[in-house]
Amino acid sequence: MKPGNHTLSASEFLLLGLCEQQEQQPLVFGIFLSMYLLTVLGNTVIILAIVSDPYLHTPMYFFLANFSLTDLCLASTTVPRMLVNIQAHRNTITYAGCLSQIYFFLWSIGLDVFLLAVMAYDRLVAICHPLRYTLVMTPRYCTALLVMSLTLTQSYSLTHTILLAQLSFCTDNIIPHFFCELLPLMKLSCSNTYANQCVLMYWGGALTILIPLLIIISYVRIVAAIVRVPSASGKWKAFSTCGSHLSAVCLFYVSAIGVYFIPSSADSASKDRVAAVMYAVVTPMLNPFIYSLRNKDMKSALGRLLSGRLEAIFPVPEIHSLRLAANLLKLPRPVDGLLTTDTLSSEFLLLGLPIWPEQQGMFFTLFLGMYLTTVLGNLLIILLIRLDSRLHTPMYFFLSHLAFSDISLSSVTVPKMLMNMQTQQQSIPYMGCISQVYFFIFFGCLDNFLLTVMAYDRYVAICHPLHYTTTMREELCIILVAGSWFFSCIQALLHTLLVDQLSFCAGTVIPHFFCDLAAVLKSSCSDTSFNELLILTEGALILILPLSGILGSHIHMAGIVLKVPSFKRVSKALSTCGSHLFVVCLYYGTIAGVYFFSSSGNSQDKDIIASVMYMVVTPMLNPCIYSLRNKDMKHALQKIFRVKDPLWYG
Repeated sequence: MKPGNHTLSASEFLLLGLCEQQEQQPLVFGIFLSMYLLTVLGNTVIILAIVSDPYLHTPMYFFLANFSLTDLCLASTTVPRMLVNIQAHRNTITYAGCLSQIYFFLWSIGLDVFLLAVMAYDRLVAICHPLRYTLVMTPRYCTALLVMSLTLTQSYSLTHTILLAQLSFCTDNIIPHFFCELLPLMKLSCSNTYANQCVLMYWGGALTILIPLLIIISYVRIVAAIVRVPSASGKWKAFSTCGSHLSAVCLFYVSAIGVYFIPSSADSASKDRVAAVMYAVVTPMLNPFIYSLRNKDMKSALGRLLSGRLEAIFPVPEIHSLRLAANLLKLPRPVDGLLTTDTLSSEFLLLGLPIWPEQQGMFFTLFLGMYLTTVLGNLLIILLIRLDSRLHTPMYFFLSHLAFSDISLSSVTVPKMLMNMQTQQQSIPYMGCISQVYFFIFFGCLDNFLLTVMAYDRYVAICHPLHYTTTMREELCIILVAGSWFFSCIQALLHTLLVDQLSFCAGTVIPHFFCDLAAVLKSSCSDTSFNELLILTEGALILILPLSGILGSHIHMAGIVLKVPSFKRVSKALSTCGSHLFVVCLYYGTIAGVYFFSSSGNSQDKDIIASVMYMVVTPMLNPCIYSLRNKDMKHALQKIFRVKDPLWYG
């Protein structure tokens, strides 16, 4: 953020919220807390029902599961911060927090839009071309559509965030909203926002005009195909398969139009806030009910999920999809022998942890406790950093992103492993395995880059303390974090696309408890020499270069610290980087145990144990390391549990 020549630069913004009357704040808090809990519960149940029920392992429900996950992210971007502000009686948000909120809000909104378009295309193929449905909507094609949506959304949100980071903000820092939205923030800037407006016009036109037009065209063709169906029951079944999606599209776009296209001249700020509540809070809450109450398959899956009777209903998801399309339009059913294959695998078998069956219950309890500790501990770290103004520094800004990455890294593998232990089903569908490979590489690389960025931050703080505030400016911190997210996405995307080109034989067994990249490559019946070459070259650079930078930074810091004559100052300097160095040793030590020091005799079991260390144990220990070895974090913890502290209320 560049300061202007004649005005002060804003380091934080004031959010006016939904209502300014103090007596109404408890009512607003209760309403939005209930709505947020309903959103989290409803979308989580939808995801669990789709993941756990083989009957729903079809393209339509694959996209629906990702849509529910995006709705969870959309609601979590704005509502928790608003609830914290109401409870703490503080409506301020830091500059870095504001830009982060805009990034994730635009990311969630953009992904919602692309997924709605992809779901409309899926329904178009299912109803208009039912005999070609399984040939078109293959698992690889569905994964490619999802990855393309993620890439476009990443470009959309990152472009806006980087352009906003170049703007200057004057002393008028009041945002008439309950979260940092793009348009109100642009109006506050005292810089030239022409480039921002051009990007907003082009990207906004694509998201609000082009994609809705494609959805409308899809439904016009769907309606035309349904009208030609002679059977009334066939028409009704066809309409029912796309009725839920059409309801979600109308709810999303009507509320968005209320914000951007029909502003009131008299009280536009208030109406914009109400409309934003509709598409950012109400829509994610209602979508699970729309898709569950209007859909027989979802209601049946929810009944099986809640009753605990999850059984394999059909052998091949693609056959079921084709039969469903044939039933809708009263077309002849396909012959099973023509569509099944003995050479391609639609799911993999995970061998899991090297433990005896009678030990499953004990290890399930152990890993469930570790996972809950990881989530609660890292969430507490994020909450402390957001609430305590003394922790609004670059070091803790990077730490909050590391904590979020640790939660995500554990969530990629542990819930699926726990579900397999509980249901005694070790299989994972092809699309689930590819998704696990992508997100595991993504968050593993993100941890790697964030540890490097944190080492650079400590290097500047200790070796160049007088230049620290001018070097580690807020815009540089945001660029470093955004760059880490971007390069992690590119790295994960590259490996995932290459894995998607491989062939896997029927009955593929992965000797691991999750779809690890190396284990998946060994299980392929294709030539994986190019994949392995990429891992050795580009993968080694991703690990070795950041590790070299971290070690170089700490060696330089040690040389500077040893020159300090005061023992107290030496101890203080070491304490600021001791936690980070401990985490680095824990993280890279376990990775080295997997990739560089595996034994030839029993390497698989040792690889699994080392993987547990850096994916489960390390994210669980990080909050303890950063809270127990850090005075600022311990002081923030004391403020959390001591409500009468006047500093809590600012």
